[in-house]
Amino acid sequence: MLEVPLVVIVAVIIALIFDFGNGLNDAANSISTIVATRVMNMRQAVLLAAIGNFIGAFVFGVAVATTIGKGLIEPSAVNSYVILAGLIGAVFWVYLTTYFGLPISASHSLIGGYIGSAIAASGLKAVIFSGVAKVVIFIFVAPILGMMGGFLFQLLMFHIFKKAEPFKVNKYFRKLQILSSSVYSIGHGTNDAQKTMGIISILLFSAGLLGKEFYIPFWVILLSYTTIALGTLVGGWKVVKTMGMRITKLQPVNGFCAETAGASVIIGSTILGIPVSTTHIISGSIMGVGALKRVSAVRWGIARNILRAWILTIPMSALVGGLSYLIIKLFI
Repeated sequence: MLEVPLVVIVAVIIALIFDFGNGLNDAANSISTIVATRVMNMRQAVLLAAIGNFIGAFVFGVAVATTIGKGLIEPSAVNSYVILAGLIGAVFWVYLTTYFGLPISASHSLIGGYIGSAIAASGLKAVIFSGVAKVVIFIFVAPILGMMGGFLFQLLMFHIFKKAEPFKVNKYFRKLQILSSSVYSIGHGTNDAQKTMGIISILLFSAGLLGKEFYIPFWVILLSYTTIALGTLVGGWKVVKTMGMRITKLQPVNGFCAETAGASVIIGSTILGIPVSTTHIISGSIMGVGALKRVSAVRWGIARNILRAWILTIPMSALVGGLSYLIIKLFI
């Protein structure tokens, strides 16, 4: 029986704390619209999101885990201590922003934490700048794509149902929104919800506990998805409220358009191998839907606060990740 180093055990615990925080913040985005429109209650929506995420992870593989493990930091610079410090940086930012009800990208928090800890350990040579550049570019491109998609889908629905009674339209879309939310949750699983199971598996692999070939153990998948669902169920309401109610007022038809646009962009990006933030995309989709009603229907002050949090995510989590590594280094 293999002996598991203490640092690996601690890092796995921190990874699960991050995963729980991801449920509080990031995964809550995937159910924000369907809860806000009262098509489902929180518990029903969490179950739907968990199933969708689970399906997405199996259907589309482990692209996110591969990107985090090999596409951003030189593999030679990664060890258990770098992973642990990176996780601390991610946990700090995810929980801080969740406390204030700000939706952010947990993926970017994790990326920032890694970059910071890797630089602290090995200098700038540890960073794969081409991979980081793609992530930074899509901080701005992803919400624009989501906004355009939400706007166009809402415009199409207005054209199709322009003569229909609003009550009948919303009654019809209450059923359709269950479908769009399911597809969005699958999309969320393809590009985002794998991060914790990927990071735990990379940690185990780097410690020599998975053998010579990298894979994701089934127990890690179950543990990761159970933890993220619990996080969403316990405290995801703050972010759901910001996303689904404070940006703009949503009806079932609006929720359907935002979710359909978001899912299209996420799944399309995944197929093309582009790393994106599901948080940024659904935020942009909701803004696009609101903007079609009238520009003033979107609370742009809230949108600006969200944008600031996005921009600060990687630098702040990198700073904490780097400082965490320097502190850990004093004890190793």
